[in-house]
Amino acid sequence: MTHAKLDTTAYITRLRALDKSALPLDGGQGFNRLIFAKSPYLLQHAENPVAWYEWGDAAFGRARDENLPILLSIGYATCHWCHVMAHESFEDDQVAALLNSHFVCIKVDREERPDIDDFYMAVSQVLTGSGGWPLNIFMTPDKRPFMAVTYLPRHGRAGMSGLMELLPNIAALWRRQPDLIENNCRGIMEAMANLSPRETSHILPDLQDLIDTSFNQLQSQYDPLHGGFGTAPKFPMPINMTWLIGQGAAGNSPALEMALQTLQRIRSGGVWDQVGGGVHRYAVDREWLAPHFEKMLYDQAMLGLAALEASQATGDVFYLGMAQNIFDFVARELTSPEGGFYAALDADSEGVEGKYYVWDKREIEEILGDDAPLFCRFYQVTAEGNFEGLTILNTRVSLDEFCAREGLDPAETGGRLERSRLVLLERRERRIRPFRDEKIVTAWNGLMIAALARGGAVAGNPAFLESAGRAALFLLERLRREDGRLLRSFLGEASDVPAFLEDYAFLAFGLLELFEATLDTAWLAQALLLADQMRKIFLDPGSGRFLKTGLDAEPMPLAASMEHDGVTPSPFSLAAQTLIRLARAAARPDLLGHAGRLLEGCSDDLQRQPTIHLGSLHAMGLLESEPLEAHFSGPREHPAMQGMLHSLKSHYCPNLALFFEANDPPPALTICARGTCYPAVHNATELEAVLERVAPRLKPSKVCKP
Repeated sequence: MTHAKLDTTAYITRLRALDKSALPLDGGQGFNRLIFAKSPYLLQHAENPVAWYEWGDAAFGRARDENLPILLSIGYATCHWCHVMAHESFEDDQVAALLNSHFVCIKVDREERPDIDDFYMAVSQVLTGSGGWPLNIFMTPDKRPFMAVTYLPRHGRAGMSGLMELLPNIAALWRRQPDLIENNCRGIMEAMANLSPRETSHILPDLQDLIDTSFNQLQSQYDPLHGGFGTAPKFPMPINMTWLIGQGAAGNSPALEMALQTLQRIRSGGVWDQVGGGVHRYAVDREWLAPHFEKMLYDQAMLGLAALEASQATGDVFYLGMAQNIFDFVARELTSPEGGFYAALDADSEGVEGKYYVWDKREIEEILGDDAPLFCRFYQVTAEGNFEGLTILNTRVSLDEFCAREGLDPAETGGRLERSRLVLLERRERRIRPFRDEKIVTAWNGLMIAALARGGAVAGNPAFLESAGRAALFLLERLRREDGRLLRSFLGEASDVPAFLEDYAFLAFGLLELFEATLDTAWLAQALLLADQMRKIFLDPGSGRFLKTGLDAEPMPLAASMEHDGVTPSPFSLAAQTLIRLARAAARPDLLGHAGRLLEGCSDDLQRQPTIHLGSLHAMGLLESEPLEAHFSGPREHPAMQGMLHSLKSHYCPNLALFFEANDPPPALTICARGTCYPAVHNATELEAVLERVAPRLKPSKVCKP
């Protein structure tokens, strides 16, 4: 029986707990070398008949000594198609025999080693025009690629090659036509060299032109019926929404409507877990109904931030509730006992994608009894189902519309639906759960810390602030070497992989948000420390550019990558934004120069494709606009001080520079904006009168919430 048929969490737990002290270096009978790995993804392949290696000298040394090509297979623990390829091929004895006879095989967890994934994903993009996981690279012992493929079945079908046909052909080419392999390698490396950073202009492009172009392009991609961008598959893309909210605050009402409608449609769709909260990775359809059922920590953080910004901009509690729902899910299912946040939940359980999340109408009727008809009408549950004979819960109308149509009282009906949801959640938790990747990734934790800190300030919820603070302390205490160097990840112990630029930038962002949410200057000091380390570790003295990997890191064959915002921000754009904010909060103008260097590095790409560099556009806006300054003074914990902080953070102030000076009462806050410093205020009521002038609420023209 393969572990696909078992509780994957129990399987990985068993392998991690196994006494490996007596095992030989190759894993011995029943295992391969991955049995010694820390990564859950690599452990998932530890019983494959394939003689896998981890990335390292042992694998490359054997390939050189025996003149063998390398199969590099990259994925991650909660990747559905990685599981499919593993069960079809890597657990198959015939496939393993071909691989073991003719190749050296290396497995890499992309979440532990984003540097390896980044380079070879760029190779895939250059060769095939696309990418994804599992990513399978055929390469020479000196790490030069000559072929890239993603998922392949065991045998060819529907015009797609299969591994059983491909592997013998590549092995024969390697032996009989090495010149052809060498020519392929040389051509690919030349193409990759064209992706390497070149001289760029030190003059940033015109901001307003880029803003206009970006909005027009996003508007052309926008789905006015269902929200979101493009057709299918459809990703939430919170970065698009936060940028559009910013444009709405600048007077572009259609931009605001696009962001709000997208948030509303996500919240009402099946891509949102209507029972347990949180968002799945993406929808396979344009209506947001059928998700790819993975739940990633970074998606929760980024969508939480987008919902919070919608709440700040409009004052609408719907969006605040959306963020709080995400945070409750993270607290329940993705928080470690030590306070760090786990990486992800798998799409599969018991070897079936989505099994944990879908419902049979008869099961709901049995569980809910008399409340079932109401619940089924509201959440679109039918006997026929909407997903392989079962139902993905979703809503089509708001509670008020539903009650008006059915002649029901909204308060009573909302209470009944909520009680039913909790009953179903309790029953669902008895099912075999999807595998949880308990790896704690520094960068993603930084994003979650930022979201929780802002959420705690906006909602006035100390539990969110406490959760953000615990995670920050965990990272700062457990994921730093003795010399202060930040590390990438933690699973039982810290990995030995040095942190990347995204880890430093995202964690500094989270710490800065914690300072603004609490007025605790210790968080500001730690953010500044990370900013100074960023400059020392990632600023290349030769080119004057920031690198994604540290100067002390293992080099890839070329410093080439395709860097832009995606489901997570570009580390360059978020680093630039954070440095600009830190420069103002700590009176460190030198950090503005480093932010400018980060933006100069993407200026050419920014002009060609501005919609995938919205984070850099936002950073440029921060550089070119005057900040709204908030000068707090007094006792930090004083109720009036906390009330003013909550009031300030409940408004949308995208270019906020916050200062705090601890001294004796009374608490005071002075706001300076647009060349005017307003008289000091001493409580939230007085502050609201000022904020109505400098950060007024936006009033969307359309309201269509579920």
